[in-house]
Amino acid sequence: MINKRLLIKNLLAHNDESSFYDKKRQLNLHTKEGKAKFLKHICALSNSNPSNNSYIVVGVEDMDNEIVGDDFFDDSRIQNLVNAYLENPPKIQYENVPFPNLPKDRVVGLVTIKPKHKTSCFKKNIHTILANTVFVRVGSNSMPTEDKIPYSKTNIETVISIENSSRNSIAHTLDGVMDFMVERHGEMISQYKVFKELFVICWAGNPKRVRETTYLSRVDIELINEQVKLFYSALDVVSIQFDDESFTIVEHVPLGLNDKTSYYPLEQQKITFFDNGYYKIENQMLFEPPAFNKKMLHHIYNSNVALLNKLQKGVTLSEREEMDLENLSSTLMICYLNGIGDAKQKLIDAKPLLKAQRNATVYLSFKEAMRILRKMKYDSEAK
Repeated sequence: MINKRLLIKNLLAHNDESSFYDKKRQLNLHTKEGKAKFLKHICALSNSNPSNNSYIVVGVEDMDNEIVGDDFFDDSRIQNLVNAYLENPPKIQYENVPFPNLPKDRVVGLVTIKPKHKTSCFKKNIHTILANTVFVRVGSNSMPTEDKIPYSKTNIETVISIENSSRNSIAHTLDGVMDFMVERHGEMISQYKVFKELFVICWAGNPKRVRETTYLSRVDIELINEQVKLFYSALDVVSIQFDDESFTIVEHVPLGLNDKTSYYPLEQQKITFFDNGYYKIENQMLFEPPAFNKKMLHHIYNSNVALLNKLQKGVTLSEREEMDLENLSSTLMICYLNGIGDAKQKLIDAKPLLKAQRNATVYLSFKEAMRILRKMKYDSEAK
């Protein structure tokens, strides 16, 4: 079993970016340009390494390898993005890996690109990349090519050596449990569960009673053996169930208008553990958007557009408008999900204004709304 934190350290120690490894300060999958860049690197790394895993490390400074981290990214359907644009798409996995020097809400992202023998290419246009374009790695760069790609075994021994030196140990597991429960979450209620005498999951959160249901808020959940953060949110709430063979997380999102908030199931993540030392993660989208009166929504939409115009012009907001600003992102998302098509683009365009606010909740709410919309988009593409 590979300790992903050790793997990242060993990748960073292996000279610089290469034909099996790339690093990024952050990923931007909100724009066509950002998606195109990500897909280009996936395509190039896959084609250059048909016999071994390739990796992208996210949250690292390019010049000096400083680990600065990135936001927790729980988009389990990122594979659907790859499938939508690439012919012969590789299987990929995105994992969030905590590091001791980073804040709780920051992680290092690890993208694992599984080996395959067929050449990947773009099957449709995106941004400036045309359909049928093939990319390969040339040194540390992802470059287009028209040449036939020869089957390569160049990096097999190197990658195997890096992965073998990243294997987990009992000491790493015990240290991980103590670090999670004592050092990082000593002020919260935290628990752990051992599955199949091998896998250890730790979780922490604050109990929150809503009507007849108890949720956990400010939730942090980790698979300690691999140093992988399974879930983290400063805003959303979850419910947790487990037995001897599985651990299930149901994420809920608070949505509502005019200060009337309800909790809606967003997604279920079920981890099943097996006696042979393997596990699988299955995700199921549960979200059914709440429906509201269209006439009322158009009125609220226009009010939010007017609020954004005030921000654009630098007008000082009233106390009530400051409160409305905290709910602006979720309100525009509700408008979009109820048929007001312009609301999503308004939200995307507002990112710089919302990020600049002193109230951190305003931008956190933006990121949560975009995460939900992205999940729904990828989920619909997979069907």
